[in-house]
Amino acid sequence: MKLVLRDKYSHLRTFIESLPDIFDKEGESIFLARNEIKLYEVEGLTLNVKSYKVPILINRIAYTFFRPSKASRAYEHALTLLSKGFQTPDPVAYIETKKSGLLHRSFFISLHTPMDGHMRLFNDEDKDNVGKEDLIKAFAEFTARLHEADILHCDYSPGNILREKVDEMGKISYHFSLVDINRMQFRPVSVEMGCKNFRRMRGNDEFFRLCATYYAKERGADVEQCVQSFLDWKYKDRAKRKRKERFKEAIRKIFK
Repeated sequence: MKLVLRDKYSHLRTFIESLPDIFDKEGESIFLARNEIKLYEVEGLTLNVKSYKVPILINRIAYTFFRPSKASRAYEHALTLLSKGFQTPDPVAYIETKKSGLLHRSFFISLHTPMDGHMRLFNDEDKDNVGKEDLIKAFAEFTARLHEADILHCDYSPGNILREKVDEMGKISYHFSLVDINRMQFRPVSVEMGCKNFRRMRGNDEFFRLCATYYAKERGADVEQCVQSFLDWKYKDRAKRKRKERFKEAIRKIFK
């Protein structure tokens, strides 16, 4: 077993070393799909433990010999985000276990930091954005700062962006925290790449126009070009998703 543990959390070593043995039997499950997330209360801290699905054989080979595992990347990316001044749950450790000499299971451990919600507040069927303009502006400007800092979250979807409304001496602002960060790139982000990065967000056309306007202004880009790019990428993404859904439905009917 490989364990990388931050010095500041060394007092948790005994518990963290036990996770591969206890994860399937203990803990409060808060998410279960391809991967599973559980919470544990340990020495006054709430730990968020993400267990990644055992990879298929070719990826087990790749993660063992050629590429960092998802858990490793999540841990390292969290440290990088924090060093650049962006919020993400504080990373504690990551674990990798092997079977037959290849990566088997991996775990990413962080502090659990609940916030007000996430960006799933918006959806494509929204009729208007009344009362949400300040949040849209804050989110677009936050993303622009992220891109200006050479950070590209490659899974930039509503559930991976946590939000919190903060009242600072009567002034309302919004804080954002990024999760599910194993797929990130740290490289210059062009305005067009940045526009494309919003494609998986949900919202009506006005939501995308507002996002594009505030994003362009924050980056000193052409507003009309950004608005058109945002909408183009939105509809390309929706068309791609529909094609995938139709394909999956056709496969289900064949093997029904």
